[in-house]
Amino acid sequence: MVDIPTTNNELAEHPTVYRDGLLDGKVVLISGGGSGMGRATAWLAARLGAQVVICGRTEAKLIDVVEAINARHYKSDYAIVDIRERESVVAAFETVSARYGTVDILINCAGGQFPQPAIEFSERGWNAVVNTNLNGTWHMMQVAAQYWHELGSGGNIVNIVVVEQGLHGVAHTRAARAGVIALSQAVAVEWAPQAIRVNCIAPGAIKTEGWAVYSESAREKYPRTNPLMRAGSPWEIAEACIYLAGPSGGFITGEVLTVDGGGQHWGEIWTGGKPEYFAAATRLWDDDAVAG
Repeated sequence: MVDIPTTNNELAEHPTVYRDGLLDGKVVLISGGGSGMGRATAWLAARLGAQVVICGRTEAKLIDVVEAINARHYKSDYAIVDIRERESVVAAFETVSARYGTVDILINCAGGQFPQPAIEFSERGWNAVVNTNLNGTWHMMQVAAQYWHELGSGGNIVNIVVVEQGLHGVAHTRAARAGVIALSQAVAVEWAPQAIRVNCIAPGAIKTEGWAVYSESAREKYPRTNPLMRAGSPWEIAEACIYLAGPSGGFITGEVLTVDGGGQHWGEIWTGGKPEYFAAATRLWDDDAVAG
């Protein structure tokens, strides 16, 4: 079993492959930094020497993370932002740049979805997911690019998306994240002359607080959705973010790094449980194996 750090204390001490001081002098802005993969990435970036600023809508969650990081004598701060609102994103960049002079790296972890058969989506539910996961990510990306273009400084964006194959029950977020991937690939070319790199990370079954929205039976099956037969950890996504955003990713842009334990080549993730129609088809294969 892989150790999955979940508390602030565990994130403060969990081993990393990276050297101390790797991000000295860098300012890292992380949306969705109050929990899950965003919180783990904030801890890692801070431990590597960066000035970290996490942003989100819930101040209490942000304060909890920032106070824990600062208590370990690392550098972190927060800004309230609703990524769905363009004005809020612009204000956050203005706040961060006023405090710290620049933003070097943007990591977009914010997002949300709920498991439901697509035929049951309401217009409101569809719009809520697409507006957060696609439009919100785009607001962060474009405002950052405009900021860097104005400064002539260049920059670095990493977007958290989802695996492209085998993920079922969240068609709305798959559609929204596919848009983020397409955007990232397009602007990676357009923004290259401004020295702006743009990449994506597609996590598989990663054990975070967000698992609570899925059924218990679905969660129990997640470790078997990949050939490594385990769930991934937010720390593994954080280290992937630093790989792309740090010096090691200097010649990488427009790419999607899939971190799913090989799940895309293996099986499927049914976020709301596998419907009987599909479960019956799976059992046919099992019956054939027994008969053989």
